[in-house]
Amino acid sequence: MSEENKKAGLLVRTVARILDFIIVAAIIETIPKVGFFAGLAYLLIADGFFDGRSLGKKLIGLKVVMADTRQSCSFRESILRNSTFGIGFLFYKIPLIGLIVISLVVIFEFIILLGSRDNMRLGDEFAKTIVLDIQQQKQEA
Repeated sequence: MSEENKKAGLLVRTVARILDFIIVAAIIETIPKVGFFAGLAYLLIADGFFDGRSLGKKLIGLKVVMADTRQSCSFRESILRNSTFGIGFLFYKIPLIGLIVISLVVIFEFIILLGSRDNMRLGDEFAKTIVLDIQQQKQEA
């Protein structure tokens, strides 16, 4: 099995990220007063849970690992790789400006991922991580 087959594709990564954003939105709505900060915390550290898998990635069958060692993503790397989304999320409460900033961050990360030959977005470059499709690996085995 080649290394390229192990890397997660754009579609499954996008679906997993959308699921994580839905979880963040649910956290914001269900926890009064501190939901925004709890959502931000989840967004930043989510990839450090479940052996390098956020809830969205766990549901889809993806895993974040260190590019050089293939060890699971830790909370430190999760914060690094998700800091771009975290910065955009900080503007969430500002009407219209927040939506624009978050949209620009998501679009920018998407374009970087789309143009990357290594399937790495800017956050992955910061943290030196890659996303593997472990569901695909199980099916091929």
